[in-house]
Amino acid sequence: MKLPRWAHLPRRTNNSPLPVTLPLGTCEFAWNLTVEDCGSGMAGESRKARITRMHRQYETLCEFIPTVKCQLDFHTPFELLVATILSAQTTDKRVNSITPELFGTYPTAAALADARLEDVESIIRPLGFYHVKAEHIIAVARQIVERFGGQIPQTMEELTSLPGVGRKTANVVLGNAFRVPGFPVDTHVIRVTGRLHWRDDWMKTSTTPERIEQEITGCFPESEWTDLSHRLIIFGRNICTSRSPECENCPLLPTCPSAGEFLEIAAERKARATRRAPRKPRSRKTAK
Repeated sequence: MKLPRWAHLPRRTNNSPLPVTLPLGTCEFAWNLTVEDCGSGMAGESRKARITRMHRQYETLCEFIPTVKCQLDFHTPFELLVATILSAQTTDKRVNSITPELFGTYPTAAALADARLEDVESIIRPLGFYHVKAEHIIAVARQIVERFGGQIPQTMEELTSLPGVGRKTANVVLGNAFRVPGFPVDTHVIRVTGRLHWRDDWMKTSTTPERIEQEITGCFPESEWTDLSHRLIIFGRNICTSRSPECENCPLLPTCPSAGEFLEIAAERKARATRRAPRKPRSRKTAK
């Protein structure tokens, strides 16, 4: 039987549903696929062929995740900058739970610059690393007031000159607050682009976000950078996860060079779990 290319995505039962509309799914017979069925190893693929494949895979992701937006709640560039700094080593959802109180108390850079450290710490305590984060956002607010008149700078050079602000944070602010093309690279982007062999260094265990940013943005127009990053992050959080990627629910399954490996691992885990499952005791027939 020939495998269909697409089928409707089943509702996830082990976790909450994806936070987006998902009109397309994947092959419902994923467990029967072999390594050969799940894309080639991309050996000998030319740069032109790789870029063509990247664009086709991204078109599929655009159908799979039709609308995207920044997952951090914000109303001003200042709020987005602070929220992005706070999002390190925690979830966007948790950051969103404390920012209404934080920005209700300190709505501007000037207000936060004059804040007492212990007061800010008490608000952001649920995020973890609250002492360091409180110091960072107060220091950033003071520099914004002193150097930029209370306005958030709109260039990469100026943003990254602020304490605790790297390229990822700067790209988030530029792309989402100012509509300046930016490609934030986080752990999800690193993982997904590696598994899809979108990078020359996909086989290497060490790379840098700057190198990944330069390589991926060189393959897509500037107008796509921000949304491309959003889609890769959502895809990495919900489907192409770190430990147990949901290859059977992945729209890129037929063209993913890594899917076969993970499907085999998942099949082995499923088989081991089946073997370990306790057998039901045989019922004894009562003697007449």
